[in-house]
Amino acid sequence: MNKKAFLAILVALGIPIVSYFAMRAMSEKATQMPRYYLLDSTTTTIKDGKQTTDSIWHKVANIKLVNQLGDSVSLYDIKNKVIVADVFFTSCGSICPYLTKNMARLQRSFMTRGELTSPFQDSSQIQFVSFSIDPERDSVPRIKRYADLYGAKHDNWWFLTGNRDSIYKYIFEELHLDKIGDTPIDPNFAHTAYFVMIDRDHHVRGYYSGLDTADALPRLAHDAALLMLEKDKEHPAPLPFDPNLLAVMGIIATIIVLIAMRIVFKKKKAQQL
Repeated sequence: MNKKAFLAILVALGIPIVSYFAMRAMSEKATQMPRYYLLDSTTTTIKDGKQTTDSIWHKVANIKLVNQLGDSVSLYDIKNKVIVADVFFTSCGSICPYLTKNMARLQRSFMTRGELTSPFQDSSQIQFVSFSIDPERDSVPRIKRYADLYGAKHDNWWFLTGNRDSIYKYIFEELHLDKIGDTPIDPNFAHTAYFVMIDRDHHVRGYYSGLDTADALPRLAHDAALLMLEKDKEHPAPLPFDPNLLAVMGIIATIIVLIAMRIVFKKKKAQQL
């Protein structure tokens, strides 16, 4: 086999592999994950003469309340899911019906892989949470009727009621919903139209207008789908292929091609004699 034929074989085998990894790298670079919000602090370390600054991002604390089924639940009961949260109260006659309707639309879309979401996501990786800001009147039977009115699926959408002080402290000190938007929130009545997105490690990763169905809602669904794919540093997802098996298959394929080319080359050489 001459040198040109050998190089041609290497190029033919190498192009698909190189193209795969190049496209993968470009895709990861083009996909911008939702940024982190709420910086708690920074730490500076010096190693091998190089200074490194790390950001410590705010993690929302746990909170224990009661859902529409009368079950005592806590936020940390939600494992390995993206959380989308908002606030409401059942007697609201202004924005709450629209917010709840749009949250229901999100839930349905993830369940049916609808137009708002990435086509490969499903509802098993997302949890919706609605905090009542009028828990003294929003009893369990009342929020259950409200949830049913909007067709909420209870397994992955909690309507929560409980201690008023705990809920308000959580809204202002953990979710920081008062820091979003131009309209200030009354500390005695935490009414806001924003949805907040929390990642699997309980970091805040986005705020979205729950009334903006043209831009914010599709963007929320898109960002939630990205967070579902985000690598878990503590429990990384396995590769979609076995790299060892891929290497073996590549070697076998190369040998087969080389043998085939050698046979063809010998036949041509024999015919020329």
